[in-house]
Amino acid sequence: MAETSLIFPAEEFQARLKRLQTEMSGRGLDALLLTTPGDSFYVTGFLTRFWESPARPWFLAVPVTGEPVAVIPSVGQALMERTWITQIRTWDAPHPDDDGVTLLSDTICSLLGEGASIGVPMGLETHLRMPLADLDRVAKRIAPRRFVDGSEPIQRTREIKSEAEIEKIRATCDIAARAFGRVPEVATSGAPLDRVFRDFQAILLDEGADWVSYLAGGAGQGGYTDVISPASTRALQSGDVMMLDTGAVKDGYFCDFDRNFAIGPASDLVKRTHHALWHATEDTLNNLQPGMRARDAHRLLSDGLKARGTKPGGGRLGHGLGINLTEWPSFTPLDETELREGMVLTLEPVAATEQGRILVHEENIVLRADGAELISPRAPEDLPEIS
Repeated sequence: MAETSLIFPAEEFQARLKRLQTEMSGRGLDALLLTTPGDSFYVTGFLTRFWESPARPWFLAVPVTGEPVAVIPSVGQALMERTWITQIRTWDAPHPDDDGVTLLSDTICSLLGEGASIGVPMGLETHLRMPLADLDRVAKRIAPRRFVDGSEPIQRTREIKSEAEIEKIRATCDIAARAFGRVPEVATSGAPLDRVFRDFQAILLDEGADWVSYLAGGAGQGGYTDVISPASTRALQSGDVMMLDTGAVKDGYFCDFDRNFAIGPASDLVKRTHHALWHATEDTLNNLQPGMRARDAHRLLSDGLKARGTKPGGGRLGHGLGINLTEWPSFTPLDETELREGMVLTLEPVAATEQGRILVHEENIVLRADGAELISPRAPEDLPEIS
């Protein structure tokens, strides 16, 4: 086995596999069937934008003992051979009548006895990247082996980042921070917002991002109405608050934080709201600890805003981060997920400024044994103003 692999040395992936197999064993699973880009990259290091094409399914069979087996279209063989994976089985895809069904079924039967339980992620924040009809065909071919929910092992394993992963996320955050520092180059009064978005993506690439999978934001007088709409052609005006929120990617790992800018002088209300967001985040940075629940992070952020006379916005106020832009858990009043040392998380309080308008503030952290550590460079306490 090669000592080096894609992105990380082979031993990084071997350590992940060992932790994953321990989780599988504790839940009585004989194998996992993984089909998504994030799960596949986590175990193998197989990193490609080719997943953007839905024409082909990709499979990874992970037994509870032994090494994973990649069952993939032949177009991916050369790249998979550059990872630490040695067992690779391919078919010519897309195949309209048998797109890997027989090969995957035969692989599962060769690895596992007839009483085996094979986990497939079925819970929240999962999806199946293969035709549902083909999963049914595979299930019939491998019977009496059976598919069961395998969400817990892969999620509980992935949510704890290694130091190598944390450094990748930190490096991506540093790229975005440098790009945010250059926003005044492109976000001047009179500039159309859609052009600012395009220019900011170019800056992110210039600063070292591999690609920009996500860029959102908004702009408006005294705040913005939402943070998911496509950028409009409306020109920035004095009195606007503009927010950019980026999910740039480097070496397969995301950052996810935003920055707000006032176009011209900011109003007193906007300044107060920005201060409330900053200090509510600071409260949470100082008080978040392993052993708390996801709902406790939501409470800390909400209480910090209320204590400063600011109304918290609705929705979740943060989430997990890593190979995917958003990972589990979600900071809502209902999420009971335990926060554990090694989680990389976002703190994302939302505050109302006036009727129908909001400001959003976001930072990225890693949870250490003694509390939260910033991995995104801290936003300025005072809202930056662009002349």
